[in-house]
Amino acid sequence: MGTATFECDPRYIGKVSKLKLNEEVREFWEQGPCGSGDIIVGELKPLSREWFEQIEEHRYRVEPFIHSIAQFPRHHGKKLLEVGVGAGTDHLQWARAGAHCFGVDLTSAAIETTKARFSLYGFESELQRLDAEVLPFEDESFDVVYSWGVIHHSEKPERIIEEIRRVLKPGGQFIGMLYGRRSPLVFKFWVKHALLKGRPWLSFSDVVWDKVESVGTKAYTEGELRSLFEKFGSTETIPLITTYDTDHWPHWISKFFPDSWGWFIGIRATK
Repeated sequence: MGTATFECDPRYIGKVSKLKLNEEVREFWEQGPCGSGDIIVGELKPLSREWFEQIEEHRYRVEPFIHSIAQFPRHHGKKLLEVGVGAGTDHLQWARAGAHCFGVDLTSAAIETTKARFSLYGFESELQRLDAEVLPFEDESFDVVYSWGVIHHSEKPERIIEEIRRVLKPGGQFIGMLYGRRSPLVFKFWVKHALLKGRPWLSFSDVVWDKVESVGTKAYTEGELRSLFEKFGSTETIPLITTYDTDHWPHWISKFFPDSWGWFIGIRATK
């Protein structure tokens, strides 16, 4: 998710809302689709080709492993659903690879941005704004469901995962990423927002929930993720050390960080 600090917007910190959590999450991300705020675009016009190209260049420079996890070209001709299209960067790669694209997002901002992007580049996708906890698709509709860094923002991630399993065809694959809790980035947030605030009893999960991006963000261990996907036939977890983990640490220390400490955990789960 770019070079953002992952700090929660101050307007949301400690907020106890009368709204459903997912409505708070929607309000947060309506401020700008994921990925669109990660670069300084200067005088570039939003939704222009140059604007989109800077977003794309930045995303794959900072998160190059997306290509090795997603393996876009392998899914030519497949019917694909992306849960959480954001600024449409990955969604465009699926279209370029020849997948038949469908996309959903909780926010109007993401849907309109992705529509503009696809129109500009001459591709098509069926895009809908909705809560992925209830997907409006028939059982066994898709060959692939993709979701990069989205499900952990939902109030009920397990519902989204069950919906994904439902709409996948037998033998279909979920490909995506969720946040990992055993991360130097999470440790940094815990020191800042718990230890140095005199609240060392707060857990890593507490801090991620209240201080990272939108309120209610979750992070997992590999074992917890395998449990979430236990109804799938097989699940592969791929922990990924990121620049978010290694930033602010001397290189002579960060070079020893094992992959198991990664802030990102890639997932491939086959129905």
